[in-house]
Amino acid sequence: MAIERSQVEDIIKAVGGKDNIEASTHCVTRLRFALYDDKLVDKDALEQNDLVKGQFSSQGQYQVVIGPGLVDKVYDEMISITGGSRASKDDVKNAASKKQNPIQRAIKTLADIFIPILPAIVTAGLLLGINNILTGKGIFFEGMALVQVYPQWTDFAAIINIIASTAFTFLPALIGWSAVVRFGGSPLLGIVLGLILVHPDLLSAYGYADAVTKGTVPVWNLFGWEVNKIGYQGQVLPVLVSAYVLAHIEKFLNKKIADSFKLLLVAPITLLITGFLAFTVIGPVTFMIGNAITSGLVYVFDLAPALGGLIYGGLYSLLVITGMHHTFLAVDVQLIGTQGGTFLWPMLALSNIAQGAGALAMMLVLKEQKGKGLALTSSVSAFLGVTEPAIFGVNIRYKYPFVFAMIGSGIAGILLTVNHVMASSIGVGGIPGFLSIFPNNWGVFFIGMAIVLIVPFALTLMYGKLLTKRRQAAPANDSVRKDSLPQNTALDVLEVRTPVRGRVVPLEQVPDPAFAERQMGQGIAVEPKDGKILAPFSGQVIHIMVKSKHALILEHPTGVQILVHVGINTVSLKGEGFTMHVETGQTVKQGQLLMEFDRELIQKSGYPIITPVIVPDGQSMIESVEELPGEADDLQYTLMRIHLNSSSDNTN
Repeated sequence: MAIERSQVEDIIKAVGGKDNIEASTHCVTRLRFALYDDKLVDKDALEQNDLVKGQFSSQGQYQVVIGPGLVDKVYDEMISITGGSRASKDDVKNAASKKQNPIQRAIKTLADIFIPILPAIVTAGLLLGINNILTGKGIFFEGMALVQVYPQWTDFAAIINIIASTAFTFLPALIGWSAVVRFGGSPLLGIVLGLILVHPDLLSAYGYADAVTKGTVPVWNLFGWEVNKIGYQGQVLPVLVSAYVLAHIEKFLNKKIADSFKLLLVAPITLLITGFLAFTVIGPVTFMIGNAITSGLVYVFDLAPALGGLIYGGLYSLLVITGMHHTFLAVDVQLIGTQGGTFLWPMLALSNIAQGAGALAMMLVLKEQKGKGLALTSSVSAFLGVTEPAIFGVNIRYKYPFVFAMIGSGIAGILLTVNHVMASSIGVGGIPGFLSIFPNNWGVFFIGMAIVLIVPFALTLMYGKLLTKRRQAAPANDSVRKDSLPQNTALDVLEVRTPVRGRVVPLEQVPDPAFAERQMGQGIAVEPKDGKILAPFSGQVIHIMVKSKHALILEHPTGVQILVHVGINTVSLKGEGFTMHVETGQTVKQGQLLMEFDRELIQKSGYPIITPVIVPDGQSMIESVEELPGEADDLQYTLMRIHLNSSSDNTN
């Protein structure tokens, strides 16, 4: 899809202008802004921009969803326009964090630590799921596992288990690496710190409770001070706090020790001090705090499982919007380490599916192809565990599919928690999430999966169809006075007159793929014989390309919008040769002069003069567009007939 400079300029303007942008970057699908003032964002303008598929604010960043394959081009164009410098994701995060309160900063820190290690955890979770299938009893044979019936699979399953469990066994090393990097220390020291905390000479944290019962917990005797000789497998807080301490000790020593001695002294002293603190103070205290947190969480869900399932299952999607869902990665890991499984992850997986079901239903509700395509692709993404495209691109935009998805996942959450459904690991969410569930819980989990597929889909589809019918039956848009418009115009067909004299040709003849391939919507084009653009119907001017003056959008009382775009790439003229005779918000009558343009200047500048007249995608009231090529010497020539979804006896 080709992008127009004016569209990018409109994005810049909509986020408050270049002076409101402190830093900007992009990821695979979206532009990420650190803005000085989020209140300056014009959300309506962003919503109307053809490049924008969604928008939201999270963790101090304003994010504008563009889509893969296009966002990098938009970003390059934006940098060219603003003259700003390219920023990394860390630069934008750091700039955005200045506006965050302590709680938001803590959530951001946890997200920064856990997101880089997610690939390893997800891979481990999927492989453990395969191991569960091979070793779980009662899946294929009553009371027996597959490896018991077919012993030749035993060693194969054992190898898979070793590969899968490594990430969880040495999880402190992964967290240590990521946390120390986040806190500004040396990654290698973070890895070593994590490995120290799970050294094989230590009593495994998994065997600690049993050793306490038997009174066999090993200890170190440090000059009369007995310290438990235990490891911290499956624990999150000990390595997080230790990594923070290590990074600050290392930075302090780097400032105080001469360069010639750094290699010899900094790393040994840092690890020695941090190691002693980890085993004597940090580890015991955080171990106790971590266990207290998980025990408290388990107690609450045991005390009122239905309420817990309703709240967490129903509101998890809201956590995704705020970014707080990353916090619960640490909780899941802690639950797996101390309880042997997590009851939170199954609800996450079903919440993913619920949002996907809501988005899929919107594919049947929406009429325009762009909306249908986005709904389909984002629903598939959600079914596979990535909900952001569905949430931000479709469900939040229309609101009701998001709400119905939360209702479905809340009901499923009650079912899961009442039946104590647990996951042995955290892996990919969505439909593949069943691999993480203990096999003896699969039956209940699949019932929950059916709920989150059916409830959001059915409610969204029924409400969406009802809403569409209500809108079709509603009176004409009051934004234009009825007495100023032509009478006796049937609402089932809207006739669009030619806006300029000339030869009318199919869009395929426009030398721009964005128009020729109908990426911007249905329509037709005119090869102008003069330089005047007149209103093709009575309505309201709702948008003007202010700087370039080469295009505008009109809205009919029925809600139908038309884009008139003079020439191709004429935005580059920056308004030269164009004179606008109307302004945004102005009511106009059919045939009224809207703008004038200098045909000779445009052609001498090397730009095609052909003028597309487009019905932009996203207008649910439109059933079809009938294009009528021909010779438009008379401005009463009918350019297009737009058929609306339902007829009405009302007149304009």
